[in-house]
Amino acid sequence: MGHPGSEENRASGESELPPGQRLQRGWPVTHYGPVPKFKPDRWEFQVFGATADGEKHSWTHEQFSALPFSTVVADLHCVTKFSMVGAEWGGVPARTILELAPPAAGVSHVMVWAEYGFSANMRLSDFASDRSILATHKDGELLTAEHGFPLRLIVPHLYAWKGPKWVRGVEYMTADRRGFWEERGYHNIGDPWREQRYSYQEEPGDGPEL
Repeated sequence: MGHPGSEENRASGESELPPGQRLQRGWPVTHYGPVPKFKPDRWEFQVFGATADGEKHSWTHEQFSALPFSTVVADLHCVTKFSMVGAEWGGVPARTILELAPPAAGVSHVMVWAEYGFSANMRLSDFASDRSILATHKDGELLTAEHGFPLRLIVPHLYAWKGPKWVRGVEYMTADRRGFWEERGYHNIGDPWREQRYSYQEEPGDGPEL
């Protein structure tokens, strides 16, 4: 169950945006640093950290591309205050990864790792949402390199920085740890419906000490 007005609770065909957001036509390119070059023979997706079997799990690009494909229609809310609504994201549900490489019993959070050492942390429950998807496609088309090809995470109920572009792996964690932007002043949880944009807004229990 989402917050009042959240995308899960919207009446069909109506778009109510989180506070402080504006509707965006089109999809602006926003990221930090250069666009990485994709080398399929060197690309690997890894799951590591506190896995149930204590092992690291990995997939080549060919293997990952063969995983069951699914779609979810979901909005994208950027902390820079634009929202893109009703996009169809295609790819591998995050829950599929959790099933193929289960976390250990004590795992509470994950760190999603991307190219150049970029990272984003979130609660395991956020990653495990049935709407979280490791996307390869948008609206039936492969993602462009600027928008995260070959793989980006979409977590519709959190601000978009929690879904990194150019994802390469997921680390299972038994304690929370801040990711790249969370160490640099962004809110540790990032719920757009509560307008959790910046770390100074955090309440006790929202995240590790800065």
